[in-house]
Amino acid sequence: MNSPSPELTEAEWAIIKAVWELQPCPAPTVQEHLAPSHSWACSTVRTLLDRMVAKGLLTSEKLRHLTLYRAAITREQAQLGELRYALKHAFDGALTPLVECLLNSEKISPADLDQLEALVAAKRKANTSSKPRSSKP
Repeated sequence: MNSPSPELTEAEWAIIKAVWELQPCPAPTVQEHLAPSHSWACSTVRTLLDRMVAKGLLTSEKLRHLTLYRAAITREQAQLGELRYALKHAFDGALTPLVECLLNSEKISPADLDQLEALVAAKRKANTSSKPRSSKP
């Protein structure tokens, strides 16, 4: 998957989660949605939204005197960016220690373990079936 995987700040995460839920939406709607958890003024939200447009995280569309914002990235792309950041910075790019850390630090139910095993098995199967077969003379 060659889709972008951006690294979002804490404020950008709050904004983009609201936009995913409300889009298309103007800045006042985002500010109102975030009011219970963030005491940001509408001008602060608008500034954050505009910076996120400049970074390619959101798109904006002017309708008369109203600017509507939409997400330019998917939740999966944002999550992948976050994981790649942690993998690079906290685990020096090594996947196994990251997974081991999660398994050792979190309560993992038997159902979750079964799901993880199924995901690994499916990935293995996909990797082996996508390898080109050599033709023997």
